[in-house]
Amino acid sequence: MRKTLITTAVSAALMLSACSEQSADTSMTSKTTAEASTMTKTPAAADNVLLTPSPLQYMAPQFDKLKASDYLPAFEQGMLEHKAEIAAITNNTEAATFDNTIVALEKTGAILDRTQRAFFNLTGLISDDNFISVEEQIVPKLTAHQDNIYLDEKLFARIQAIYKNKATLTGEDLRLVEVYYDRFVRSGAKLSDADKTTMRQLNGELAKYETSFSQNVLKSFTDDVIVVEDKAQLDGLSDGDIASLASAAKDAGKTGYMITLVNTTTQPLLSSLKNRDLRKKLWQTSAYRAMETNAPLNIKIAQLRAQKAQLLGYPTWAAYSLGDQMAKNPEAVYGILDDLAPKALVKAKIEAADIQAEIVKDGEDFTLEPWDWAYYAEKVRTAKYDLDDGQVKPYFEMNTVLNDGLFFAMNKLYGITVKPRADLPVWHKDVTAYEIFNQDGSSIGLFYLDPYARQGKRGGAWMDELVSQSFLKNTKPVVYNVLNIPKPAEGQPTLMTFDEVSTMFHEFGHAIHGLYSQVKYPSLAGTLTARDFVEFPSQANEDWSIEPQVLANYAKHYQTGEPIPAELLAKVLKSHTFNQGFGTVEYLAAALLDMEWHSIAAGTEISDVAAFEKQALAKHGLDYTPVAPRYKTTYFSHSFGGGYSAGYYAYLWTEVFAADAFSHMMSQGGLTLENGQKYRDAVLSKGNSQDLMQSYIDFAGKKPSTDALLKRRGLVN
Repeated sequence: MRKTLITTAVSAALMLSACSEQSADTSMTSKTTAEASTMTKTPAAADNVLLTPSPLQYMAPQFDKLKASDYLPAFEQGMLEHKAEIAAITNNTEAATFDNTIVALEKTGAILDRTQRAFFNLTGLISDDNFISVEEQIVPKLTAHQDNIYLDEKLFARIQAIYKNKATLTGEDLRLVEVYYDRFVRSGAKLSDADKTTMRQLNGELAKYETSFSQNVLKSFTDDVIVVEDKAQLDGLSDGDIASLASAAKDAGKTGYMITLVNTTTQPLLSSLKNRDLRKKLWQTSAYRAMETNAPLNIKIAQLRAQKAQLLGYPTWAAYSLGDQMAKNPEAVYGILDDLAPKALVKAKIEAADIQAEIVKDGEDFTLEPWDWAYYAEKVRTAKYDLDDGQVKPYFEMNTVLNDGLFFAMNKLYGITVKPRADLPVWHKDVTAYEIFNQDGSSIGLFYLDPYARQGKRGGAWMDELVSQSFLKNTKPVVYNVLNIPKPAEGQPTLMTFDEVSTMFHEFGHAIHGLYSQVKYPSLAGTLTARDFVEFPSQANEDWSIEPQVLANYAKHYQTGEPIPAELLAKVLKSHTFNQGFGTVEYLAAALLDMEWHSIAAGTEISDVAAFEKQALAKHGLDYTPVAPRYKTTYFSHSFGGGYSAGYYAYLWTEVFAADAFSHMMSQGGLTLENGQKYRDAVLSKGNSQDLMQSYIDFAGKKPSTDALLKRRGLVN
């Protein structure tokens, strides 16, 4: 997942561009650039590292010097400086030009950009009460700051004048003007004064509720845990898993064995736990988490978004949200989801029949429930392919996967090399910093990896940028990847599931999208593309994890170093599409829930989240008890806390691109520097500097088809 910096309404415009989009407070219009340069800084300025550029390579954050007390003063100073910079642009008596308005806007907000990148990235990585307190105080102010930019009549008049004369512009300059104009219009720049007042109210409420939603989800990772006192109940788990649970309990000050949740509905341990009562408890704890705290917020957020969309002239939030995406409208999204749903459900029901037969074979007489699926699916897989995780995981030790798998593949495809940078400060002891180099030895940028789950860190996996690439600002990229692999007991190896291996490759696909950026303007750089394009490079990168040459290089036994036996490797590859009916249905159910929540009209009354979910899934034929949505509403952070509202479909949309791209590369020789360079030049380096479909066509010579996707998911032969 590509995470936007502020997972509230602020991210919708100010931070989706991740470059400190420019602001204009109408109360500041008398300020000049000269006055801005002499503004008095706060008393904390002397030791606040956020107020000046980092002296580290590529301006990497000084994590070792950041203090909780730095953030609020830096935010305040950053907004004050930003307002003055914008006022100087707005009050320029010269006619608006591309250089004195658009380019000038791109150069503003250095302190604010630096502060929000540090703060909003770390809120998901090392959050505590201090972060929560600062977030509650600053998000309303940032929301108002954003509104002062996009609802400023004088500033928009300058942008509109440039837009009307855009015929004189070409290339990246033209693209930037179109992006700015569209963003202002979609933020309400053309509204009446009365409607602008309403817009400010809606944005303020949304910022408050979305922040609370995200904080409640983060809190649930601490509160919604299961402590098991009797070790016998953990029958089926490996000694390493049990030791890890004991270590987690000890770290949390508890006795026994503590199971913490991952962000999805289905939990990894469900595939191994023999105790059905414990499986049920674990599944239900996951599926109904944050229900009391977040259900009222879900309803309120959906209703407020519908009101905002109506104010902007759209029938629903989905219609508004998709207006600047590749899909363009909800009909296109529903079309692809509803087309795939029946095919996936047929596949899932075939899988369910096999699982029910396995339950009977096991001497049981109960009917398959969602907490049974993973456990008995693993038995079916063992029977079908003579393969289980216990056989495979010893060949997927994390450091070997990283160095001999991921970095090996990236070297073969792009010629890059990776060097650990122990001299760079990090935000947690488990984080490793690296520098990435081109084949000719030139430095590309910095990369950080944060692999383990821990308290204070939100669930899931994602990528973000600490510094974005820009020729205008002469900056190189500093990016990071986050995983949530359970940390083993001290001294034990980190043995990964194959899903975790795929996730590592996926997130590095986002990383290279940011690292390989070669764009002038920060608003168009790196991963700042449409949601339904940004997941394409990440999903395309997953497939290299199963490329035979790559897999053979990293799949080695952690104790003996012996390569994975050819027979076992063949089973891994053959079983890759196993359980894809389940995986596709749970994904589609979540994507359709996201769309249905955001397809309500303004004024729609909703009283029961669970009832809404059931009705929405039944509408699309996916109200199928054994397979629950990958995310239920109350912990659906993509939809209600992040930048993917009416956008979770993007993973499927972009998988069409990813599967087609991989198929194209394999037809052209596979893992070669020639393929990598062409893909890097046509897609990864372009960011959002040109039409996104054109970027794909420049690479593959045609638009993508769904044929490779259906084969990738095992839905057709």
